[in-house]
Amino acid sequence: MTPVTTFSGKTVALFGLGGSGLVTALALKEGGAHVVACDDNPAKMAEAGAKGIATGDLREADWSRFSALILSPGVPLTHPEPHWSAKLATAAGIEIIGDIELFCRERAKIAPQSPFIAITGTNGKSTTTALVAHILREAGHDVQMGGNIGTAILSLDPPADNRIHVIECSSFQIDLAPSLAPSIGVMLNISPDHLDRHGTMENYAAIKGRLVANAEQAVIGADDAPSRAIIGRNTAKGGVVRVGLSDRESGSIFAKGGMIVSNRDGHVFEVASLADIRSLRGDHNAQNAAAAVAVAILCSVDPQTIQRALRSFPGLPHRMEEVAQRGKALFINDSKATNADSTEKALKSFDDILWILGGKAKEGGIEDLRPYFPKIRKAYLIGAASEQFAATLGDTVPYEFCGTLDKAVEKAAQDAAAREDGTVVLLSPACASYDQYPNFEVRGNHFRDLVKALPGINPTMGA
Repeated sequence: MTPVTTFSGKTVALFGLGGSGLVTALALKEGGAHVVACDDNPAKMAEAGAKGIATGDLREADWSRFSALILSPGVPLTHPEPHWSAKLATAAGIEIIGDIELFCRERAKIAPQSPFIAITGTNGKSTTTALVAHILREAGHDVQMGGNIGTAILSLDPPADNRIHVIECSSFQIDLAPSLAPSIGVMLNISPDHLDRHGTMENYAAIKGRLVANAEQAVIGADDAPSRAIIGRNTAKGGVVRVGLSDRESGSIFAKGGMIVSNRDGHVFEVASLADIRSLRGDHNAQNAAAAVAVAILCSVDPQTIQRALRSFPGLPHRMEEVAQRGKALFINDSKATNADSTEKALKSFDDILWILGGKAKEGGIEDLRPYFPKIRKAYLIGAASEQFAATLGDTVPYEFCGTLDKAVEKAAQDAAAREDGTVVLLSPACASYDQYPNFEVRGNHFRDLVKALPGINPTMGA
């Protein structure tokens, strides 16, 4: 754990005890702060109380005694309207921050030169975060990985000059971290997402851009217009390394023909090969790998170690994860694909697809995926978006209303078994999970369990 000593002797309010919230409360308490925590879930309040955290209804609190409100990133700060706790904090004139900000302040206090790599992007940030951490560990470094990837940042070991923190940051976390200034900031890409929480695309892009604005060195994707705009106005002291698939000018590291190529300082050379690395298949993972390689080069990792680490990277659950194979049918768990842009990566990576999709639809639905409909042999619709997606598929793609994931897996497996050629049964929902599951991980785990229960299944070993 990283004790938060920057609020020692002060009283802070905290709202949200799920996920990172309880860890944050304990880290503040360990650092000498007095915490008054609140959550809408009485069970979470009871759990915090059992661990020695003072709890109470912040609606009834005297806000004049609080130095700050520590807000869970899952709680609205501005849109569609500020949460009641944020309104009370604003009325009291106190700052509203999150756990990433607490880490940044602690780092500035105890180890300001400690390596801190922060990674964001609409898509690919978890894979890139895990890949960066994997490469640096292969290079022999003490690496702490966390943030939005699933491990609360304050549960990690504290910053130290010989320890590298590799942290995934969501837009919600960045919005609550005004002093975010990593050693290396990575911004992969920007496409419409979370607009219900950020209001406009312009505001969403501006928040993402904050992660690299004050970084000592910046690695920024150059494959989309909003990211290129951020490159144009970035002032990182160590300059910007552009990464991606399309930008091959001097100063870039890019993926080309299964290779990661460096074109920095006027020297063009191949750094590593992605050939036959199944955990990094697809153009999107080529971009992720280019960003990770750029970070590794900035950290002085040699090309041989980079190549070895790329080949041993296991990939992440729920991100084009090879679950099992039955006959010539491959079952892929891409439950992390919660929007059309993310699902596009999977549809581009496979042919002859039996596609399981649906859930709570995001803005725009699946209309942007129409160019990939010829690859889809049949679609299996689940969840609240079924009618909407059926209307989009129309007469172009055969589809079946399945309602639930278990029915969809059953039907897709039957259709796959009836096909003589190879096919891919792909769960890539292009939707949030909240209509039927608490999160995409639970949805993906359910898919995995359903597939592995099918008769004749051979679990794949991945890559």
